[in-house]
Amino acid sequence: MPKLDAQTTAGDKIVGTYYVKDDQSPEEAKIRIYRTTSGHYAGKTVWVKNPKFSDGTPKRDIKNPDPAKRNTPADQIPMLFHFKYDASKKEWVDGEIYDPVHGKYYKCKMWFSDDKTLNLRGYIGIPAFGRTMKWKKVG
Repeated sequence: MPKLDAQTTAGDKIVGTYYVKDDQSPEEAKIRIYRTTSGHYAGKTVWVKNPKFSDGTPKRDIKNPDPAKRNTPADQIPMLFHFKYDASKKEWVDGEIYDPVHGKYYKCKMWFSDDKTLNLRGYIGIPAFGRTMKWKKVG
């Protein structure tokens, strides 16, 4: 196993599972964040409270701009892509977040406000033009 440098070790603080309840969406979910083989950080949905519509059909990623991904089950949707850790700012930067409710991708940065609260700022252009969500680390 390769030895990890101090920046990678500090960056791995983000690795884990987060409970997500966004005030702009009725959905509740859990997202697992992990370090990829390339050393970047990514995240994927691993659980949704209501994986089926009221008629019993499974929820899928129907608004994804890539038609090949529209059959992805709601509890398996990739959400975070290509983040790298910036030790000088103690932030994960240069990544993207996917909004499955609207089928859109946004630039994103992430940081902790305390040991269990991860802040995610999704934006277009610059961070001033965006909004911040808070995810709670549960595992």
